[in-house]
Amino acid sequence: MATVLIVDDDDALREGLAETVSDLGHTPVPARSGREAVARLADRGIAAIFLDLRMPGDLDGIATLAQIRALPDPPPVTVLTAYASPANTIEAMRLGAHDHLTKPIGRADLAAALDAMLICTRTEPEQAGVPEAGGGLIGSSEAMRRVQKAIGLVADSAATILIQGETGTGKEEVARALHAFSGRRDRPFVPVNCAATPAELLESELFGHVRGAVGGATADRAGAFHLAEGGTLFLDEIGDMSPVMQAKILRVIQDRLVTPVGGRPGRVDVRLVAATHRDLQAMVIEGGFRADLYYRLNVVPIALPPLRERRDDIVPLAEHFLAASGKRLGPSAADRLLAHRWPGNVRELRNVVERAAVMVRGRLIEAADLHLPEHLPPTDGDASAEDNLDLPGAVARLERAMIAAALQAADGNRTKAARRLGIQRQLLYAKLERYGLAGTTDGEVSPDTTTDVGKDDDSGAAGTS
Repeated sequence: MATVLIVDDDDALREGLAETVSDLGHTPVPARSGREAVARLADRGIAAIFLDLRMPGDLDGIATLAQIRALPDPPPVTVLTAYASPANTIEAMRLGAHDHLTKPIGRADLAAALDAMLICTRTEPEQAGVPEAGGGLIGSSEAMRRVQKAIGLVADSAATILIQGETGTGKEEVARALHAFSGRRDRPFVPVNCAATPAELLESELFGHVRGAVGGATADRAGAFHLAEGGTLFLDEIGDMSPVMQAKILRVIQDRLVTPVGGRPGRVDVRLVAATHRDLQAMVIEGGFRADLYYRLNVVPIALPPLRERRDDIVPLAEHFLAASGKRLGPSAADRLLAHRWPGNVRELRNVVERAAVMVRGRLIEAADLHLPEHLPPTDGDASAEDNLDLPGAVARLERAMIAAALQAADGNRTKAARRLGIQRQLLYAKLERYGLAGTTDGEVSPDTTTDVGKDDDSGAAGTS
């Protein structure tokens, strides 16, 4: 049972809202004005607020909302109005409203709005600690464990590493992990994107130049090889490098000598890590990449799996990206993430959940908040649905669906759900955390509906203010 503040200058609507809130099992606290509402917040444990937008006096709904949101740890506020406009909707959400609804509001909509606010209040934010690894390395699927084991085996080696994987799989995260776990961790890590740097500038970017050697060079400039001295140089998208630069990089790898443009060669001590989303072996066969450079780079290959082949990691990755926001995935959101093919891989997943974290006012994100397309055209390397289903992933999805169904059948009561599933309650708690269902709580609001709660405006329509 929660205490709900109802702020409206209209006696009939305020009393109607209070009656519905009481029927739903909560304690309504009425307030006739914004000032009275702010005063009541000082001495009561208010869990949620319904706030009328249009109220007389110098403290209307928007001004009241601003004062409420300025309080330390304010309760969630849903703004109610019969006169919704783009301006007041945007302003209310900008100020921190949980939602902005139009009158009249029926019992079912009121119950849904109240439940959403209470879930927001109940859900504790994640502890935003510093992760041990970057986002691309989060996960315990067999595919990622192979990558993590490979990083551990070769981190202290001086061997050149070639990381291959689709765009967005986290190749730079692997390179950074190789550096962070190596004996070179106290020296620089220098990334260079070979595809993003114009071909005519890449030589200077990598090797540096002396004053006057190139147009506009008024001073000597150290290149990436020298900047990474003693550390790690990461050459991203090396498959996009021109044939001329390929020959020069090959010479550096062979001799460990770097020659700045217009300068003299000098020895460097750099651990080289390269990455590409291209199939270099196929490029070698087609003549698009030097065979000798490929074999020099491919001393220790690390293949990064696409996200569709590591579905067990999708929900943990999403929770990781949400951690700093204090928000959580609801059951429907986790199911929707698992159903998506993720052609953009981890980068796409991060963009989706971070966008949802910004756009969703409450702490619980559901499927409708993700805005994922239902159908996607086939993409290169996209396997059939059957190929994408590995046995552990399929078992995990079935287990998650059964737990969600048991919770729903038990009205959110975890003890009853565990009994239905035939498992210990402690095991259920562990699985709730694993599958992103920990936000599900006991005592869900009943979906029963009654008549609409509203009031008459000057023209006779119900529920205006």
